[in-house]
Amino acid sequence: MSTHQSDSPMNINLAEDRKKAILAKMAAFYVEDFDEDLSSFRAEKLLAFFVKVLGPPIYNQAISDARAFMMAKLDDLDVEFYAPEETS
Repeated sequence: MSTHQSDSPMNINLAEDRKKAILAKMAAFYVEDFDEDLSSFRAEKLLAFFVKVLGPPIYNQAISDARAFMMAKLDDLDVEFYAPEETS
């Protein structure tokens, strides 16, 4: 993993093996869809751009979705596991 630090609370650091796999998929996609080779330099620049531009909104959406999912599960706790108490 990269050790790059930033002031952002959300910093996307791809593991080297994951980055290589993504770059290979990008190169294959480029050849298949555009019938052109994508140089390693351009592929890395494109990946860095996409991570920078798309990473934060996708990450934030994932956090929002996870929060909504967890809140729904917490609301279910009352319904599923609430034990009525006897009143005297």
